[in-house]
Amino acid sequence: MRLLAVGGTISMLGERAVPTLDADALLEYVPGLAAVPRLQAETLLGVPGAQLTLAQALEVADRAAEATAAGDGVVITTGTDTLEELAVLCALLAGGQAPIVLTGANRPSSRPGADGGANLLDAVAVAGARQAAALGALVVFGGEIHDAMTVRKVDSTGPAAFASPITGPLGRVVEGRVWIHARPVRPAQLSVPALTHRVYTVTAGLGDDGALLDAIEDRADGLVVVALGAGHLPPMMMSGLRRVASRLPVVITCRPERASMLFETYGFEGSEADLRTSEALCAPFLSAAAARMMLLACLGAGLDREGIAATFAPWDAGGPLAD
Repeated sequence: MRLLAVGGTISMLGERAVPTLDADALLEYVPGLAAVPRLQAETLLGVPGAQLTLAQALEVADRAAEATAAGDGVVITTGTDTLEELAVLCALLAGGQAPIVLTGANRPSSRPGADGGANLLDAVAVAGARQAAALGALVVFGGEIHDAMTVRKVDSTGPAAFASPITGPLGRVVEGRVWIHARPVRPAQLSVPALTHRVYTVTAGLGDDGALLDAIEDRADGLVVVALGAGHLPPMMMSGLRRVASRLPVVITCRPERASMLFETYGFEGSEADLRTSEALCAPFLSAAAARMMLLACLGAGLDREGIAATFAPWDAGGPLAD
């Protein structure tokens, strides 16, 4: 089993917490880890989640995917600010049977109520559990096991930092014992040499005139548009979306955390019928952060529009399920 330390709050100590604990120090800091057989610890980075770059994230995901391809379960400790995005990237690169498990902390290790040690112990248990085989990339936090593709950070400071509002957790960890009750949809595996494209996120709001779409259209290689409700846009924004989607890959997600996107309930201008007849791709079961990372990876893999559409299809109602 491999422990890959990237940084984040779980590694932080001090009155004003900063990254301090590397991989070896984490093993010493958390009682119980020293007794885990064949656990190899490696420090890749020591940065807060907000400072992680796309190039660094790709390096981490590549290292994790290589380890799982060799049959090793992997635990990644990282910052929770961008853990969602790194988890999606790991899910897209992973092809092995052994799981990649991401975890971290919402409270520094030197503060009362620090949650990192318990999360790390649970993550190690999942990474070594036979029940977790073929699940791909997972997030373990607060005793719960989540699919990397549908998990979201839902609490900025509390110990129950992550949840899966649409699907619910896949299982739980209880005193080191792993219980899995559901198996996730795994995305198609991608080969991504680099993440160098620009993908921006535009969130619709009341009375939005679409001016932001106009402003960034020429700078973007792709866009994620977060629609209202069940897939709706203000009329002026809808006209801009049609134009941009004819030129660039555009992915539609929805603003509610427990989102679905309708097909034929409404007929007003800017309704789901208009979005679905545009050239945009609909992926309402992904968060905006997950959709952006997936689109970046698709572009980095050199996929054309048809390939991008096929990659996103499992995250819309009626879409084919990837293996």
